[in-house]
Amino acid sequence: MRAMAPRAPAFGDPRTDPWQGSLTMTATAQPSRSAHPERPGRSDGVCSEFTVFTEIKPGHADALREVLATLADAADDERVHAAVRQIGTLHDARHVIFDNDTRFMFASVFDGSWDAYIDDFAKTVVGERFDKVFSHSEGFPGISDPGVKDWFVAHQAPAGVFVSAYPDLTVQQIYKDHRVEEAFEEVLDTPEFRAALENPANAELVATPAFQKLLEEASA
Repeated sequence: MRAMAPRAPAFGDPRTDPWQGSLTMTATAQPSRSAHPERPGRSDGVCSEFTVFTEIKPGHADALREVLATLADAADDERVHAAVRQIGTLHDARHVIFDNDTRFMFASVFDGSWDAYIDDFAKTVVGERFDKVFSHSEGFPGISDPGVKDWFVAHQAPAGVFVSAYPDLTVQQIYKDHRVEEAFEEVLDTPEFRAALENPANAELVATPAFQKLLEEASA
């Protein structure tokens, strides 16, 4: 086998794609007890929760339901997923109408600071979604309004308990791990790799615990 190239980033190392270099949207890579101690919400490692409860304007429940149905349409899915990937800090999000069509909940899990999370959404098509959805809530000033953060804080209810299944992994690290796994699986399927494993010249490398662990994880 050829001499090893300079060390590539390890599994889980934070990564910024070239196209992200000009963007201000970034994910934190450093785990901490609280990603935003000055804001409401709980954190577990690098992950934080954001839960907002609002009062639906009288008679607006059906209109809100129609907006949510439109946003869930597959035709809009590609734009939204592209924006979410551009933001690069959102793990998941959900919208719920409850209490006999009188109240609305938006809940999500994200990486990094609370303020950057709100700012980043306002810069993408997701901000348009926020305006459409929350326009049916009492008092919502608009995602671009200077007072929108104060409005969210006033309607945010911190979770009593918040637990992440992967508290030390940011969205960017999860993206990268998935890309590395796919790339490695492709390498495993090549005859060249199999030949390298069977080559006596590589026996010492193949026998190392680290290499054996890599093969075990790939076959799991």
